[in-house]
Amino acid sequence: MSGVWVFKNGVVRLVENPGECHGRKMLVHVPSNDVITSYAILERKLSSLGWERYYDEPSLLQFHKRSTVHLISLPKDFNKFKIMHMYDIVVKNRNEFEVRDM
Repeated sequence: MSGVWVFKNGVVRLVENPGECHGRKMLVHVPSNDVITSYAILERKLSSLGWERYYDEPSLLQFHKRSTVHLISLPKDFNKFKIMHMYDIVVKNRNEFEVRDM
């Protein structure tokens, strides 16, 4: 069983063909209602939440939070930033970020 888990209106469902997800998505910082349009913006928001940047892997942008075992790994190129990366950030930063339809 492969696909993408989609959360909508409190309901979770598996979409076997991710292309079925309607519209484009965006990552939003909830407290400020800022749309994350670059890694510079994302890094500032994560930094303020206690995330530290790792520089060990040159092909990835990585962040670690000392108080947890969590690691956020993102592609170096923001154009390759996908919905799975957005949800990874949302899950590891509850009540701080949301994925919304554009």
